[in-house]
Amino acid sequence: MIHHRKKTKKTLIPRKKYKKAEKRTPKGFKTSNDFFEYVFEDKEMIWMGQNTNHLNKGRINDSLIKCIESKEYCKYPPPEGFSKLKELILKDLNHEELDVLLTAGGTESIYLCMHDFITKEDNVITCDPGYLIIGSFAARFAKEVRYVPIYNEECNYKLTPKLVKENMDENTKMIVLIDPLNPLGTSYTKEEIKEFAKIAIENDIYLLHDITYKDFAKEHYLAADYAPNNTLTIFSFSKIYGMAGLRIGAVISTKPMIDSIKNLVVNDLGVNILSQIGAISALESKKDWISDIKEITNNNQKLIKKTVDKIDGVFIPAYPSNGNMLVIDLSKINISPKKMAEYLLDKKIFTREGNYTSKLFGDKYLRVSYSIPEEEVKLFCEEFEKAVKALK
Repeated sequence: MIHHRKKTKKTLIPRKKYKKAEKRTPKGFKTSNDFFEYVFEDKEMIWMGQNTNHLNKGRINDSLIKCIESKEYCKYPPPEGFSKLKELILKDLNHEELDVLLTAGGTESIYLCMHDFITKEDNVITCDPGYLIIGSFAARFAKEVRYVPIYNEECNYKLTPKLVKENMDENTKMIVLIDPLNPLGTSYTKEEIKEFAKIAIENDIYLLHDITYKDFAKEHYLAADYAPNNTLTIFSFSKIYGMAGLRIGAVISTKPMIDSIKNLVVNDLGVNILSQIGAISALESKKDWISDIKEITNNNQKLIKKTVDKIDGVFIPAYPSNGNMLVIDLSKINISPKKMAEYLLDKKIFTREGNYTSKLFGDKYLRVSYSIPEEEVKLFCEEFEKAVKALK
């Protein structure tokens, strides 16, 4: 008699080397994606939850429509992007001697930098609160990610050169500067940027300078001005240019560093042609619309501040914001930011509770962005006051 060995069923799903950080699923939704699809499809929703800019119009829109009507999207773009776009980015930063790698959004730029320049012997310094996906990417490649707590007046709600020195050692390979900072809107002085640059040069480490929100700031200074050989500048078209859904960004650095990153690029057929056409138009027309957008957003945050100041125990830790977002601290009145976000969502206002941007302080604040029409901000202010009364 022949005995057949019973076959053991094997899984086809391999063990993942890297695991994404888990996202909290909002109440009433099976997944985070279901939630975002819900808010996207609700055309009446007031969009204050993702720092997107809904104020841009004119030449950017026209260029996108023209590209579609001409069916230029049927062709592949140049694999490394249009030279004109890269020249315009460098001109915008006043660094024509540097090089540019175009990516599908600033987030991809961050990932590529972490992948290329961080090893398992290194540690990376970033801050909490902050854009947590940066730390998540760093954790895939570094031995340790050091989240420095910055939610306090002593450091003016930002990572400082002093804090970096206190937290770095001989294995520190990168300092992350989110400038202005998502979610607080804090930014750096020229002297602070110079000091960061000095630390980087003297210790032979990288500065990852994420300048996604720089054009909302009253003043802004580039680390590349003072440490060009150590700086990886992250550039995005998602915010001031209002092109978040088109997914286009860049990393800017020296030619040797950009050449190194290119070895990791998967999308060797180029970045979306429609996105590049829109980005060219955005940079060419920037001088025509940027003042108006900054004026509207500055006035909008004043409206929010005026409302918050009327409510005892509620406050904005960092004001004025240099970004297009700020945080409203609810901890003194014992209102959960999650409950506040759920309440406002029922009123068709999309905001974000703090856990999206902080592991340590996420239960303290609500983050709201305000690069939207003034009448929508006024509606938020009305509903926020009502929400505090209802939730207390």
